[in-house]
Amino acid sequence: MTEEISKPINNDNDWYEDESEEEQEEYPIDQYDLTASPNDFNVSTIFNFIESGAVKIPGFQRHYVWDIKRASKLIESLIIGLPVPQIFLYEEDKNRFLVIDGQQRLMSIYYFIKQRFPRKDKRPELRRIFEEHGKIPDDVLHNDKYFSNFNLSLPENLPIQPNRFTGMNYSTLGEYKTSFDLRTIRNVIVKQILPKEDDSAIYEIFNRLNSGGINLGPQEIRMSLYHSEFLEMLSRVNINNKWRRIIGITEPDIHMKDVEIMLRGFAMLIDGDKYKPSMMKFLNGFARDTKKNAADKVSYFETLFNSFIESCSNLSREVFVISSNRFSITLFESIFTSVCKNPYLNNQIVAGSIDSASVANLKNDPDFASFIKGKTTNTKNVKGRLSKALEIIRVV
Repeated sequence: MTEEISKPINNDNDWYEDESEEEQEEYPIDQYDLTASPNDFNVSTIFNFIESGAVKIPGFQRHYVWDIKRASKLIESLIIGLPVPQIFLYEEDKNRFLVIDGQQRLMSIYYFIKQRFPRKDKRPELRRIFEEHGKIPDDVLHNDKYFSNFNLSLPENLPIQPNRFTGMNYSTLGEYKTSFDLRTIRNVIVKQILPKEDDSAIYEIFNRLNSGGINLGPQEIRMSLYHSEFLEMLSRVNINNKWRRIIGITEPDIHMKDVEIMLRGFAMLIDGDKYKPSMMKFLNGFARDTKKNAADKVSYFETLFNSFIESCSNLSREVFVISSNRFSITLFESIFTSVCKNPYLNNQIVAGSIDSASVANLKNDPDFASFIKGKTTNTKNVKGRLSKALEIIRVV
């Protein structure tokens, strides 16, 4: 049957059952050993770090938003030796750093030395190009469709006394070029020492140190830290209209909660028997492991998920709603895992349609009801509801 999505566009967190409070209880930050080391890198070194790909702008960071006047003021400050705010970097591996705070400053330096300034309407596209290549390819850099010349645009002190640097670019700095290249900026490098087996403290580091005022969701951070073909596949499937009908919102969630729901379903399907709290750490570890998936495996998972979506086509959207007209993550992961378990174990896809009566039986089962209430992310409740769904749900 076909059905229009009944809920309006909604990017708040009231379209799904929220478990964030119990997740916060399960995330003790005091078990981590972190270091924060100050380093004074000169401008030339910083540029080389960016150019080589050693310093990376995470995908969840906003686009470059400064205008040429603000960028010019930063460059002027560096030329004349005024202090500029420090930059925070996270060391994810040897000679590999993620920018926590300072993207606008770093990219202003990069663009000034390249002598090109990005056009405002092309910045989202340039961001994708930068992520793909690790830098801006020369053919794009010199394409006037994407860039204009970066000549400093600075306010005049008086109408008859123009700023001496106005109109200069990197190649015309003359005697100031060396002092600009050698000007140092304080970089604070944050590194996780313990525990060595995971990097889950990165969530606290980003959320506490990012000064851009952006409240980051866990999945936004995962998409950058554990970038993989599998996570790209989830993003691709996330815009499937049939999937959007299932979760009940027309547009992707701004904090990628819908992508996290799919990730969680696969994590329970593949590693549910190994689950132990917290849910956040479990999903972090699973997301990190997806980087090992070969392309053919990712293709299979996409086909498997699409076959699951098709198996839901005879169900109303409300089938995944338990109370308050909100999408139930716990109910979805239980049904998804039970429906896909045997096909996954046999490297097949879902054949048939989910029996709506069996879903009703699951929702009315007193044991299942107890597993999706209270502490829903403890091991007993997670494994209990997955087992109960496997017992009750039928595909016909």
